Amino acid sequence: KKLDIRAVPTNIITGFLGVGKTSTILQLLKHKPANERWAVLVNEFGEIGVDGSLIAGQQPEESGVYIREVPGGCMCCASGLPMQIALNHLLINATPDRLLIEPTGLGHPKEILEVLSSEHYQEVLSLQKTITLVDARNLSDERYTNHETFNQQIAIADTVVGNKADLYTDEDKKKLAAYVKQHAAPNTTLIYATHGDIQQEALAGKTAYSFVKPAHHHHHDHVEKPLLSDAPIPECGFVKAVNEGEGFNSIGWRFSPETRFDYDKLVAFLMDLEADRMKAVFMTNNGPFSYNWDKGTLTELELINCEESRIEIISESISDSLEEGLMHCVLT
Repeated sequence: KKLDIRAVPTNIITGFLGVGKTSTILQLLKHKPANERWAVLVNEFGEIGVDGSLIAGQQPEESGVYIREVPGGCMCCASGLPMQIALNHLLINATPDRLLIEPTGLGHPKEILEVLSSEHYQEVLSLQKTITLVDARNLSDERYTNHETFNQQIAIADTVVGNKADLYTDEDKKKLAAYVKQHAAPNTTLIYATHGDIQQEALAGKTAYSFVKPAHHHHHDHVEKPLLSDAPIPECGFVKAVNEGEGFNSIGWRFSPETRFDYDKLVAFLMDLEADRMKAVFMTNNGPFSYNWDKGTLTELELINCEESRIEIISESISDSLEEGLMHCVLT
C-alpha cells in the first residue's frame, strides 16, 4: 500500500556498541521544535529491545515523539518485513516532521540505506545527513578497527561525531581525524560532542551517500521469528531471549508489568556485571530507572514512566549465573 506521506526528512544515527546513540537521540529530542512531531525507529542487536522503553520513559505525555522498535539484531534481516512494517506504522501513526533511525551498533547501515532509498520510500522519505558516532578512544582497539561494521559506519557518514570528547587526549583527536580521512568519504565533516549533545543543524542537508547495490550480500538465515519485544509474558513472569552474531552474544529478559525489583540488590547486581554492554529499564521499589553499562561504568537515570522491566546484556561470552543473580533481585 502506498504511503500518502511526502519527503519526510530522515536521518540515520549510527555508531558501534556503547558510543552513545540513544543519548544523542534524547538530546536531539530535548531541542525538538515544540510544534513538530518526530518519529524514532530503533533497531537493537538483542531480541528484547530496551531502547524504545528508554527513550519513551523520558518523554512527557504530549511530547510529539513517536517511537517504534525492531529488536533482533542485524537490520539487514530486519530490513525484510519487520523493519518495513514498523517504519510504515510509524509514518502512518505519527505523520512526522522528522524521522530518526537508530540501527544497532552491530548492524550494517548500508543495508538500511538500501531499504530507505528503495522505490517504495523514494517519495516518502528525504534522506538527510547520516550521523556516525565514534568514541576516538576505541581506535587503539582492533576489535573495532578490524570490524567491518565499524568501518562501514564511518564510510557512509556525512558527519562523524567524536562523542565523549571530554574524555579525549589531543592524541585521541589526532587519531580520529586521521582515521576519518582514511576511511570516510572525502567531504565528511568531523565534529566533537559530549553526552551526544549535537546541534539540530547537524541533521540538515541531503546525504551525499548514493546507494550502489553491493556485489556481495552477507548471508544470514532468515528465520521468521516472533518479535519477543511484543510477545505476551508467560505465567513464570518473564520472557528470556538470546541472539548471536558479529562476534558478540546477547541475552535479555522482559518481566511482567507487576514485577518489582529491590533497588539496592539490583544496583549491586548491575555494578558487578562483566559484559561489553548492558541496557535496562527497571521498575523498582524506589520507582522506575534506566541503566546503562559501558566500559565498566554504570549510569542510572530516573524515568518518568516505564511499562515493564527489561534488560539486555551484550558480551563475547554470556555467564550462566546471570539469570540467578537477576532473579535474586526480584521482590517477592
